[in-house]
Amino acid sequence: MNIPKFFRGDAAFANPALYRLLEKEGYQYAIRIKSNAVLERAIMHLLRRPVGRPSHKPKIVYYSFQYQANSWQRSRRVVAKIEWHAGELFPRVGFIVTNLKKQPKNIVKFYNGRGTAEQWIKEGKNAVKWTKLSCRTFKDNQTRLQLFALAYNLGNFLRRLALPREVKHWSLTTLREKLVKIGATVMQRSRYVTFQLAEVAVSQRLFAAILDRIARLAMPPPVDIGCSN
Repeated sequence: MNIPKFFRGDAAFANPALYRLLEKEGYQYAIRIKSNAVLERAIMHLLRRPVGRPSHKPKIVYYSFQYQANSWQRSRRVVAKIEWHAGELFPRVGFIVTNLKKQPKNIVKFYNGRGTAEQWIKEGKNAVKWTKLSCRTFKDNQTRLQLFALAYNLGNFLRRLALPREVKHWSLTTLREKLVKIGATVMQRSRYVTFQLAEVAVSQRLFAAILDRIARLAMPPPVDIGCSN
């Protein structure tokens, strides 16, 4: 089964040995690299301030070229992003080394997704405390981290699929504190069980709407086709 594999990383991963490994293993990658005089010369023609009145929105230019550092065994594709912001004398410039064959703008967009992933990691740290790996062995901590990741995914599925629109913006931490860890009084009768919950965090209407959405996620019962003679 040929599954596409992607890798993106900041300048801390700008290592030629890593490039070779990713290329050998069939990964498509986008990794930020630090600026230097050679890279800046390659985009010198784009570093002139745009003519005319500066706009309120940044003016962005993308450029792609081949580059080979002294530590590289061969040249690789580099994508540059040049941003001109109002009120700033010099542009903001960034470089990405990649083997992707997309348009330069799309490569930058793919790389910027790294920031979104980091936000998810940060959310996991706050919501399920998945950095608490206090077991003695590596395998035990590995299993514990997988359980944390499973809890995070279940919470994320609940947020995406079961929350009404008015609370779609809830973080997993808010979801945990207001819905999962909410206190309740359980009153058992002969034919039914009653849960009494305070409406301070979640109203009765909202709680009922969430339960209804969860119920709709259940798989339908199997259909008994039967046999006919």
